[in-house]
Amino acid sequence: MTKKAINDPRYESLIRWLVDARRNQGLTVRQFAALIDESHQFVNKVETFQRKLNVYEYVQYCQALGLEPTEGLSFLKK
Repeated sequence: MTKKAINDPRYESLIRWLVDARRNQGLTVRQFAALIDESHQFVNKVETFQRKLNVYEYVQYCQALGLEPTEGLSFLKK
């Protein structure tokens, strides 16, 4: 069975994909946090691998960034 860890390279790739999308749209952590109605600390913890996203939060992130959630899931299959 595969270890489920926050520092799994596949999970890190998924989060990097989200961070890159946020940065490419010119959004700061605070601006993005306001978009998804979360605190900037929440976003920072997710982006620095201190907190895992649950499925709902992941979809919320993708929708706010105009990303297709299924595209990001491909990072977890590698």
